[in-house]
Amino acid sequence: MLGAIMATQSTDPEVLNAFQGSLLAQVATLPAPWRDTLQASHLQGVLGKIDALLGERLAAGAQIFPLRPFRALLELPPEDVQVIVVGQDPYHGPNQAQGLAFSVPDFCQTPPSLRNMFKELALEYGSPGKPPRNSLVRWARQGVLLLNTALTVEAHQPASHARIGWEHVTDALIMRVLREPRPKVLLLWGSHAQARRALLELQPPAGPVEVLIANHPSPLSAQRPPRPFIGCGHFRQANDWLQAYGEPGIDWMLARTPAAAPGYGG
Repeated sequence: MLGAIMATQSTDPEVLNAFQGSLLAQVATLPAPWRDTLQASHLQGVLGKIDALLGERLAAGAQIFPLRPFRALLELPPEDVQVIVVGQDPYHGPNQAQGLAFSVPDFCQTPPSLRNMFKELALEYGSPGKPPRNSLVRWARQGVLLLNTALTVEAHQPASHARIGWEHVTDALIMRVLREPRPKVLLLWGSHAQARRALLELQPPAGPVEVLIANHPSPLSAQRPPRPFIGCGHFRQANDWLQAYGEPGIDWMLARTPAAAPGYGG
């Protein structure tokens, strides 16, 4: 598939979030629990193949996003995860993808799916006093693992890395979280994310898990049956369930964004 994608040198000015260097070198710098997971022998083989392919595409002139594919893992350890949000692949426009599913820097225009997420939050919690910030670092720091299934993408080529092996890596990361006894909620929006539900059988969770299912927040599906995203009530339901187990839950309406971990995007 990738061979059919023409390599193009980017003309986008001041692209700050382009991948460079070695994927395996980034794995080596991750916090120990995540690093140990990804250093399993079968995953090292998958990551080695992905790393080689990324190198080939870069050498051919392709531009790849984001700068830090594993950014979500820098924001919280597996034992701190309260909510897992599963996305598909990173945004493919310059300076959008941060390595956090659905999130873009505040200076970017709000993507349509994120706009619908904010719309749903307003239905559940009331309209905020000012527009919410596009960077979802504030959610990650509270315990939301914002994990895309594919962690890289080529510029202007959506889903271009969807079948290069990333799902083996990200499924292993989700299963690592399921080994933690802490109660957690899986927010599975759209059929692609809902396929991850099968991981509960491969890795029976060590603690209570609540699974909430709805359509993807994309404008193409957010209001369609069978499970419209708009009106799903998932943000409040997740908190009510977590708090029933003694967990703090997530302040979804938090306005401030904490200082960023190293990497692009704030």
